[in-house]
Amino acid sequence: MNSRPPGVAPYYEGWRFTNDRLIQTIGVLSAEQLGLAAAPHLWPIWATVGHLAGTRVYWLCTVFKEPGAERTPFTDPAGDGWEDDLTHPRRADELVGALESTWRIVAACLERWTPDMLQDEFHREAGGKTQIHTRQSVLYRMLTHDAEHCGEISLTLGMNGLPGLDLWTGRAPTVSL
Repeated sequence: MNSRPPGVAPYYEGWRFTNDRLIQTIGVLSAEQLGLAAAPHLWPIWATVGHLAGTRVYWLCTVFKEPGAERTPFTDPAGDGWEDDLTHPRRADELVGALESTWRIVAACLERWTPDMLQDEFHREAGGKTQIHTRQSVLYRMLTHDAEHCGEISLTLGMNGLPGLDLWTGRAPTVSL
């Protein structure tokens, strides 16, 4: 008898740790720190985090029709969300809520999706063309998207004399600013 869960979650466990580290780091930042940007033409940290979280809902709920968008701040993930409104900075608690609620959607998919489901194809209209995506390609896209923005956040923090986002500390979380 195989005791492994049927889903692909065990293969993506490190992604959950990344999300946990991001939540721990963002949760202790002040409004001023959340407003930092790596350059004047780049998004502030708060908008980057909102974009990261909103992207999860877009792909999983809009493209793959997974449930859960209504339990996130991104109830219209195909439209402009609060992460796109740079005139309304978001607080740490709002960002933590967005990361937690969107991660629940990711986690549910990882638990439910089996290896055999990873090659299922989904169609998306973008730029007047039909694009074909698989669950596997989108999981990889979202994981690397999260990593890209975590790196950007870490760099922005470091440029401003703050501790970066350490994704490589193992399972024991520690954050202090």
